[in-house]
Amino acid sequence: MTVVIDTNPATGKAVAELNETDLATLPGRFEKARQAQRIWAAKSFRERAVHIKRMRNYIRDNAEELARVVSESNGKTLVDALATEVLPCALACQWYGRNAEKVLAAKRRPGGSLLFANKRTEIRRLPLGVVGIISPWNYPLSIPFGEIIMGLMAGNAVLLKVAAATPAVGRAIEGIIEAGQLPDGLFQHIVGSGSAVATAFFENGVDKLFFTGSVNAGKVLMAQAAQTLTPLSLELGGNDPMIVLADADLERASNGAAWAGYQNAGQSCGGVERVYVEASVYDDFVELLAKKTRALRHGPGNDKSIPVDIGSLTTAGQKRTVEQHLEDALAKGARIEAQSRPVGDVENGYFLPATLLTRVSDDMLVMREETFGPIIAVTAVANAEEALEKANDSKLALTSSIWTRDNKKGHALAARLESGVTTLNDHLYSHGLSETPWGGWKESGIGRTHGPEGLEEMTHVKAINWDLLPAKRNLWWYPFDRATYKGLLNALYFAFPKGPLQWLGASLKLTPFLVWKMFGKSRD
Repeated sequence: MTVVIDTNPATGKAVAELNETDLATLPGRFEKARQAQRIWAAKSFRERAVHIKRMRNYIRDNAEELARVVSESNGKTLVDALATEVLPCALACQWYGRNAEKVLAAKRRPGGSLLFANKRTEIRRLPLGVVGIISPWNYPLSIPFGEIIMGLMAGNAVLLKVAAATPAVGRAIEGIIEAGQLPDGLFQHIVGSGSAVATAFFENGVDKLFFTGSVNAGKVLMAQAAQTLTPLSLELGGNDPMIVLADADLERASNGAAWAGYQNAGQSCGGVERVYVEASVYDDFVELLAKKTRALRHGPGNDKSIPVDIGSLTTAGQKRTVEQHLEDALAKGARIEAQSRPVGDVENGYFLPATLLTRVSDDMLVMREETFGPIIAVTAVANAEEALEKANDSKLALTSSIWTRDNKKGHALAARLESGVTTLNDHLYSHGLSETPWGGWKESGIGRTHGPEGLEEMTHVKAINWDLLPAKRNLWWYPFDRATYKGLLNALYFAFPKGPLQWLGASLKLTPFLVWKMFGKSRD
């Protein structure tokens, strides 16, 4: 059996060992999950919510331990882990536990035409069955956990594969789920290679796959899913713009940029990467952001006695990518305006300083691709129109933000930004709002998680239609004759008359024929 070692990227020390899952066991695991899912789906929403509440209480009671596991496995600071990982999990339990029934309960659909006045329709949201979740290493707890809770409240079984870089967090999730006292096999944690597990999921008939990761990996999964028409939900990253208008509160804007750009060592799909500032306030904004950048401290962040703002990057490969983007920018004329300072031992981890870049151009990698590191690139624009044009000139479209004191102006500009989420005078936090859908356009992915939309993604849509009054036949059923033809023609004129006289004439001719056709005896 292969042993997987989880290493703290901030210190280089091993923090956990797990056994890799033998994928030959997947058929049995799926069968067990399907058996448990049938039991679970028979429970009411309120009954499911009782189990979810137990998980919420476990998260509350073990918050510090969960933050420690995330910090050691991912490299982020304890504060980061508590704020962006542990707290959102508790919030997810609360919101989905309380709102899933309202969102997913059967609903009557109003009729669309008097021609179908005898028809009634009900829309039901039915569980998918067994859903697979393949989650990333940047938010190894909060990203998959929200999807797990959505899947469970919708009545599904869940198979989870956490990122290879953070397997200890998967074991922590097992502890949370165990506290919920679910049917045996309803939730299962799979340890192994993402591509191998994804292939095994498809081969074993997973009913839907939820994936968060790179654009290239998402495209590979789409190609695989096409073979069986397996539905997917994909969140594939961003190169997110921030627009600072001349009337913005620059103190708030610079504080927001620093947090949303450097938080989690910049490893946030929805974090700030590109900042477009109206020229009249550009110098003031840069001065403020540079001052805040220099005040930041990067270093190992899982020791409460050492005050640290920014932890390490999570993988050596990501560190190389960020360094490549920085080197490309500097070679093309960018200037390092400010950097954070190291605190503690940064020699054994994947640390990079928070870096503010100016004199950037549109052809630089930091402006064209997802850097996914602690780099913020700032450039001046003449006006809001130029900022919008540059912000939308990207193949990625996950989130964006506009900073202005004029909310009316902000809303108007937000409607023109090409991204799944746009926030005014804030950035990045909306992933923690369980009620708000999360996802992007273009190559940032397809589908949505979180909110009512996320719950609906966890279901099949089923329409049930019936007659209010029992009828012998419909207007368009056999027998076909001249009377049927005239009846259908009068139905058209009744529904879409040229004027009152045509409507009246059509209704007088249609009504007796309709009554006879639907409720009378057959002539044969």
